[in-house]
Amino acid sequence: MTIAFTFPGQGSQTVGMGRDLAEAFPEARAVFDEVDSALGERLSTIIFEGPIETLTLTENAQPALMAVSLAAVRSLGAHGIGMDRVAFVAGHSLGEYSALAAAGSLSLSDAARLLRIRGRAMQEAVPVGQGAMAALLGLDLDAARAIAADAAEGEVCETANDNGAGQVVVSGGKAAVERAVELAKERGARRAVLLPVSAPFHCALMAPAAKVMAEALSGVTINVPAAAVVANVTARPETDPEAIRRNLIQQVTGMVRWRESIGYLAGAGVDTFVEVGAGKVLSGLAKRIAEGVETMTAGTPEDIASAAVKLA
Repeated sequence: MTIAFTFPGQGSQTVGMGRDLAEAFPEARAVFDEVDSALGERLSTIIFEGPIETLTLTENAQPALMAVSLAAVRSLGAHGIGMDRVAFVAGHSLGEYSALAAAGSLSLSDAARLLRIRGRAMQEAVPVGQGAMAALLGLDLDAARAIAADAAEGEVCETANDNGAGQVVVSGGKAAVERAVELAKERGARRAVLLPVSAPFHCALMAPAAKVMAEALSGVTINVPAAAVVANVTARPETDPEAIRRNLIQQVTGMVRWRESIGYLAGAGVDTFVEVGAGKVLSGLAKRIAEGVETMTAGTPEDIASAAVKLA
């Protein structure tokens, strides 16, 4: 059995996520306490009690999802499934920070602070209402790229997420993304819908946020990870701390190459994907991208107990 841990990105947040982990396992409770301390506020209260509008704010959702993922990682470790059992880690967008923290490349406190900075910087990079993102379903990456290029008309419109299984997300100026939605419908997309997001992530409009993250990351210690981290921007494993730092900066404006990342992992012999934290989105994608692999989630005490048995 060759195991990869995968970590979810923004959109998987729900009020109450991780609360049962914190109640069941002292290792999980300690994660939330450390994140609260690092941020100087009770983010855990927002995670456990809401309201959802506050949790969904980018500056809260990003460190919150990381905290839940790391609480699950520590809970798995307490059940005998430590990082020594894991060949690779990968995370979708902000989930890459969760992956790095899980592998010991970033400290938990640094990951929380960086994600708070990242969330604020990404939100502030483009005034609300001027950017947009849309999911183009039923089209491959090449078709989506062509649509984005044709829709741009001098504005920014780029592929932001290649999630696999015919799911590509485009990002950019609001008018350009709206044009992309109409073009996608004309060119055979199964569905093309605007996403309820507050900013156009993973495109050139995020350049101001990339500058902020370059400065923030310059003062942070990055260690060699315990398991190779498959980076969003390269879809290849990385263990060199300086390369990891560069990848995190480029990730702000770069496309999340998730389909290629899962394809790489399957090709490298990974047969078991464990989605660690909130939600089940990545498990569904992994099944469709890499046929025949086993997937499981680890986000609740019941999940942890089940995974401990299956992975023993």
